[in-house]
Amino acid sequence: MTVKIIADSASDLAKEDYEKYNIQMVPLTVQLDGENYEDGITISSKKVYDAMREGKSPKTAQVSPQTFQDTFEMHAKEGNEVVYLAFSSELSGTYQTAKLMEKEVKKSYPDFVLHVLDTKCASLGYGLVVLKAAEAANNGASVEEVVSISKHYYDSMEHIFTVDDLEYLYRGGRVSKTAAFVGTLLKVKPLLHMEDGKLIPLEKVRGSKKVFKRMIELMEERGADLEDQVIAISHGDAIDTANTLAEMIREKWNVKEIKINMVGSTIGAHAGPGTIALFFLNKPAKNLT
Repeated sequence: MTVKIIADSASDLAKEDYEKYNIQMVPLTVQLDGENYEDGITISSKKVYDAMREGKSPKTAQVSPQTFQDTFEMHAKEGNEVVYLAFSSELSGTYQTAKLMEKEVKKSYPDFVLHVLDTKCASLGYGLVVLKAAEAANNGASVEEVVSISKHYYDSMEHIFTVDDLEYLYRGGRVSKTAAFVGTLLKVKPLLHMEDGKLIPLEKVRGSKKVFKRMIELMEERGADLEDQVIAISHGDAIDTANTLAEMIREKWNVKEIKINMVGSTIGAHAGPGTIALFFLNKPAKNLT
């Protein structure tokens, strides 16, 4: 029996990724112009970024309890073994909701094999974990092996990113109004990373060229076996910039693959257009033996 993998839309995977690896996606909600949309299903990232450029402030909401209950019950009835990899619990209540619905469903289906895991990751850092879990599952790994590989990947995933305009982080409550104003005035680019699932400011760099150079330096300092892993870059409707960063990486390392996707509506609604994020492992990749 193939282990079933579930992820939510904050993994920023493309529709083709879900289909290729047989991953089930549950959507977070994006609220724009008084309407609720299903992230990645009924609204595109491009629409969200265009709205933000017009001065609008989209909001987001976690995956609904009903969605989790319906999804888990469906798999329980079919007798499937399931691993749900969740968006960082420090950035969304989605993981906690999934854990509550796990308890509810197991009251009726006590033998249902379901693992709800907090990846402490976001965007394509989270997406890379999901892809590795799905690859293992499709290759016949047991549910225990899938869980083990997933944990190795999410415990080892580095997130290094920058935003184009601090105003968007201010609107989302991530930086103060003064910091946003001064940063914009001085053309300061903030570098941030993830630490135990939390969004943490790392340092400030003046100018776009210097910030990407610094991202490469951090990748060299923190990365492990970079040429033997898939690197990922996600972007807030800034494909040319993402390609430039990818080229800088290729000039330095002969990496196996660089996966480039747009930052989805959920994370993009807070980070804003122009965001560039880099993801890689700080420990050697782990594969099935």
